Amino acid sequence: PPFRMSSSATTVASAASAASQDLRFGLTDYVVFVIMLSASAGIGVYFGFFSKAKNTTEEYLRGGKKMQTLPIAISLVASQLSGIAIMSIPAESYTYGFNYVFVVLSMLAVVPILIYIIVPVFYENNVSNCYEYLEMRFNKRTRQLVTATFVMNSFLMLPVYMFIPSLAFSQVTGLNIHLINTMVSSICIFYTMLGGIKAVVWTDVVQGGIMLLSVVAVGVLGTIRSGGVSTVLEYATEGGRMNFDFRWDPRIRMTIWSATMGGIFMWTGHIGLNQSCVQRIVSLPSYSHAKKSLVIAGLGFLIISFFNTISGIIMFARYYGCDPMVAGLVSKPDKMMPFFVQDIMGHLMGMPGVFISCVFSAALSSLSATLNSLAGVVYFDYIKPRIRHTEARANWSMKIIVVVMGGYCILGGFMVQNFNSILQTVVTITGINTGAVVGVFLLGMFVPRCNAKTAVTSIIFSVIAMVWVIVNGQLNFKSGLIKYEVLPNSLDQCEARGLHIISAAINRTDFTPVTVRPPSGLPVTTAFDSNRDFSLYDISFYWYKVLGTFLIFLWAVPMSYIWRPDETEKQNPKLYSPFVRRFLTHPQPEQELEAVPLRSAKVNEIPDLRIDPSEKES
Repeated sequence: PPFRMSSSATTVASAASAASQDLRFGLTDYVVFVIMLSASAGIGVYFGFFSKAKNTTEEYLRGGKKMQTLPIAISLVASQLSGIAIMSIPAESYTYGFNYVFVVLSMLAVVPILIYIIVPVFYENNVSNCYEYLEMRFNKRTRQLVTATFVMNSFLMLPVYMFIPSLAFSQVTGLNIHLINTMVSSICIFYTMLGGIKAVVWTDVVQGGIMLLSVVAVGVLGTIRSGGVSTVLEYATEGGRMNFDFRWDPRIRMTIWSATMGGIFMWTGHIGLNQSCVQRIVSLPSYSHAKKSLVIAGLGFLIISFFNTISGIIMFARYYGCDPMVAGLVSKPDKMMPFFVQDIMGHLMGMPGVFISCVFSAALSSLSATLNSLAGVVYFDYIKPRIRHTEARANWSMKIIVVVMGGYCILGGFMVQNFNSILQTVVTITGINTGAVVGVFLLGMFVPRCNAKTAVTSIIFSVIAMVWVIVNGQLNFKSGLIKYEVLPNSLDQCEARGLHIISAAINRTDFTPVTVRPPSGLPVTTAFDSNRDFSLYDISFYWYKVLGTFLIFLWAVPMSYIWRPDETEKQNPKLYSPFVRRFLTHPQPEQELEAVPLRSAKVNEIPDLRIDPSEKES
């Protein structure tokens, strides 16, 4: 099994050279790490037991709608940047070059989209759960469908969130991955269960601070150890890591276009239309607070992600011509980052501890956010309709959901260890339905003529089509029609650059370099080129979200002319994006139908919708 390899390789290496003793956790590191975990647990205990707040669902899920701007902003950043970002984005730019920076820069387009198009609609309809909007705009079925995709995504993603940091931790301490996974997940489950959204947000603030600190530290120290900015850029250019790709071929793993478009749809879906973030955005007192919060979050996000992306390039400059992966010291790209941190900061007391805490805090913030919002969604959409709702019952149910899901996370870790590039896995998994979700929200906000029937069928159409494309794409990977070989790196300069740990590993007697298999001569789609005939299944996984959104409109717009909207139904302008409302104001010619008694059924339905929010308040 692959995960045993790294530990045996490390023991051999430590026998070979005393140098790699430096690549271990010291006492200080453990202390730092434990302090970080206890801080998180402490916050949970505080909000669970000592804080003077009512024990209501509103309080547990929305902090009584009294949260502050800055903590929410930090919390949004922290939860979006999971351990995946901190470990896998550097790995991405180390192995495939710097194009990922355009996924980061796409955030500049996302913030205005959220502020002017999406968030106002949620505030004006007083929504506590973004899927509630779909029920107001279309019908209950649409809401249930999208909620189901959210629950499904959470199920697929939760184990990944937790597993990555455990991977990092076992890389530096040699402890069993699943042991760590279990320990840390339990702490997270503990504070999420007790403290609700407030605990989630305030632990995020602590964790966000740790993340910023360590990401910047890695960037700065790494640059110094690699010989300054100019050297880094020079090596990166020589190694082909700075080639920006402007080609329009969607099969290339990452071009500027796929990164930017994929980024825009991905962040819009993950921040503006995903319950775990919307829940926090609407826990602010007013829309103007939300505006400020999103701008700050956007900035924080750009800073941290930019450093993350750059880290990969710095890491490459450090190991240019002396690659620990080729030397067999590191088993896969996702483990490069902890190795690098140990290498450049191992001699500083407690720094590796800070970095590992950083990866863990990133993972914990994503995990706790998802757990908290998942509890709310599952309760309100699946359990509440089936039981007699009391506040006490609601709180119990939500806490049980958190614990059950957390337990599942720990078990899920056993499956995750078999994946190759984790970032790719994550983007692919979420690609199945993120596009559809973004599409259906935008449909609701932009296309007044679409009714519930259109919406439901378009979601089904988009998800089925995406599953089809993704499954076939994965089969192409399996059969070797698509091969993403990483950009090359060699081992010929180890002595010259003074990387003794790596050269010691190479000079061992039993050393065999990790070789790249020569191409078979058959047509194949690689990360940078393709000589096969065009096939939709070969498209890069960064296009999945764009494709999913496009499919929604492809189906819904023609269908809205077949299933026509009910002309007599008054359109509630609040349900549309602010700039769409201008086109709604023209009075409809069928105004005189108002008096027709047939509409009495309709009249009864509409007030029902309006009572819903006040029921929640009571």
